Amino acid sequence: MAQPSTATRTRPPSAPATAPPRGAVRALVLATIGFALTSWAWALLSPLGPVYVQRGVVPEAALLVAVPVVVGSLGRIPVGALTDRLGGRVMFPLIALASVVPVLFLGLVGQHSAATLLVGGFFLGIAGTAFAIGVPYVNSWFPPGRRGLATGIFGASMGGTAISAFTTVPLLTAVGDSAPFVVTAIALCLYAAVAWLLLPTAPGWTPSRGAALRGTVGVLRHRGTWEASCLYALSFGGYVAFAVFLPTLLSTWYGLGSAEASLGLAGFVLVAVLLRPLGGVLADRAGAGRTLAVSYLAVLAAALLLSTHPVLVPVGTVALLVIAGALGLGAGAVIALVAQVTEPSAVGAVTGVVGAAGGLGGFVPPILMAAALTTTGTYAPAILLLAAAAVGALAITWTLSRRGSERAARPAVA
Repeated sequence: MAQPSTATRTRPPSAPATAPPRGAVRALVLATIGFALTSWAWALLSPLGPVYVQRGVVPEAALLVAVPVVVGSLGRIPVGALTDRLGGRVMFPLIALASVVPVLFLGLVGQHSAATLLVGGFFLGIAGTAFAIGVPYVNSWFPPGRRGLATGIFGASMGGTAISAFTTVPLLTAVGDSAPFVVTAIALCLYAAVAWLLLPTAPGWTPSRGAALRGTVGVLRHRGTWEASCLYALSFGGYVAFAVFLPTLLSTWYGLGSAEASLGLAGFVLVAVLLRPLGGVLADRAGAGRTLAVSYLAVLAAALLLSTHPVLVPVGTVALLVIAGALGLGAGAVIALVAQVTEPSAVGAVTGVVGAAGGLGGFVPPILMAAALTTTGTYAPAILLLAAAAVGALAITWTLSRRGSERAARPAVA
């Protein structure tokens, strides 16, 4: 079980810079590829939302692209707890194969009505649960002083959503409606086979002995779990929200076509992905509190600028890219914090809860964006809510830092 007294520290514990065991690099690479591919599958409907609206299949895209997000987010809680018991070697290929079913359903029969799209999108959320597998799995391979970098590299594979942004609409246009889904399904099947054969188990890993549900309930009792969840709800949740809604925003607010909007999404994702490992590294070296403060201050400033509906080039583009980089930086720092201060046997359960909060943080904003446009004719009110959330995250970060400093200043008791 995670320790409540350590879950609030914002500086990593001192640890010798020991080298990871043999096989750690292979484990990290395979885990990163696995999350990239499942993220690709998880995000398939996002770039297609405007396409289905134009075809008249759905009246608007917000609910369609949000359903996989909320299902994948909630699914991280049981998947994280199961990973503590079964390990990443079992869970990665299992989730990859389970994701193939909704991908093929959508590609072959599910694109022609709103009902089947929502059903397929619901089960497509399975792919989003792989995050709760990778963090405890990678954490088990690396010593404390290197976990921020390792989990940051793994988390950067959320850039699998960029694969979807780059390829989905072009494949659908050039080859056919089923093409992006069939290609994704083939990639997932190949990965499941490779992972089953080559994914190693960390030498020191031992399965959690307690019941999975009991472990999840246990970590929910700790204040630090909830604080990390709130921070991740903004950092990763904000990224998810933009990843699913940015094509619609660019099409509606700036008049871009589907292909141009998808490229804009790809650029946003790329910046966030590149900054996420840096967030983990800075959390290891400078402390998670400082890293998170920089992240949320940048989000606050850029959101206030974007809320004025500036011209897309260059001001709007700069604001969006600053938000992308800041959210990526913050996401890397939060997960590094979780990996640093949680008992190894509980990392899956804590990551499941925190990851669920992150995904759920991406569910509400697209709905608020659509509601803001409908009621006010502009996205500005919803973007101002992002700025307000950044202020709240700064307050939590300050509380964490202050509590950690007070604890460090207490004299040791013999």
